[in-house]
Amino acid sequence: MAEEKKGKVVLASGAFDLLHYGHVYYLTEAKKAGGENAKLVVIVAKDKTVEKLKGNKPIIPEDQRRAVVESLKVVDEAILGYEDMDMLRVIEKVKPDIIALGYDEERIERDLKKLLEEKKINIKVVRINQFTEKDLVSSSKIKRKIIENYHANVT
Repeated sequence: MAEEKKGKVVLASGAFDLLHYGHVYYLTEAKKAGGENAKLVVIVAKDKTVEKLKGNKPIIPEDQRRAVVESLKVVDEAILGYEDMDMLRVIEKVKPDIIALGYDEERIERDLKKLLEEKKINIKVVRINQFTEKDLVSSSKIKRKIIENYHANVT
């Protein structure tokens, strides 16, 4: 029997509040970055981390956001992040070959590459291009649309 070739481990992360197609696109492209037989592990930000980074609490609780992300066909495993956002701890736990970042994570990319260089860790960092459809591909756009529709129906 032929031995199955072990694929690369790709690490992706995010808040994933109000899951939408932009998230699915990001995760699908992240897994593709690992090539054939890649395993996609997703770090889902804890509620306190989301609040600290985005200035408000997520609508969906962390355990539910993690479960929904893990239920996506493209995701092999979803785990909650650490409140201290310690990337070294995450790297030690997941042991990724590739870390896939979102299109808007320039600062995180710089900090991560600097950390990897300082610690002499050989992990490829890639940024996933933005999904270009102008529809509801961000949680904030979805929230605005809900508010607009609510106000239109109330008046």
